[in-house]
Amino acid sequence: MSTAVRSPRVREDEIGFTAIRAQGAGGQNVNKVSSAVQIRFAIGPSSLPARVKERLLALGDRRVSAEGVVVIKAQRFRSLERNREDAIARLQALVDLAAHPPRVRVPTRPGPAARARRVDEKVRRGQVKALRRRIEE
Repeated sequence: MSTAVRSPRVREDEIGFTAIRAQGAGGQNVNKVSSAVQIRFAIGPSSLPARVKERLLALGDRRVSAEGVVVIKAQRFRSLERNREDAIARLQALVDLAAHPPRVRVPTRPGPAARARRVDEKVRRGQVKALRRRIEE
């Protein structure tokens, strides 16, 4: 039985969409059609749970601005609608990442065998270095 935490869904009415021109080669339509999408999602006023908001802001992701706005540009596809879906999916993936708390690391100590291996390696390295020394006659 799995106790997976369901991550909250991003509501589309909280996302700002802007159609922009895609970069790169595009043929005859390159200067006429805005097929790339830039989405803006303000973390603070959104309906996400407080803990998810905190983790999103603490991610350190370059897509999250100092003002707490996630900006994602999608231009992978030639269609505006597919780029829009791609951008929403990438935003949802970012929220999913922040929704799951990181596992708490339990500090452990090295066991006796590991300590013995470490000492043995130090002795071996010391012997190698001793062989490099000048021999006094």
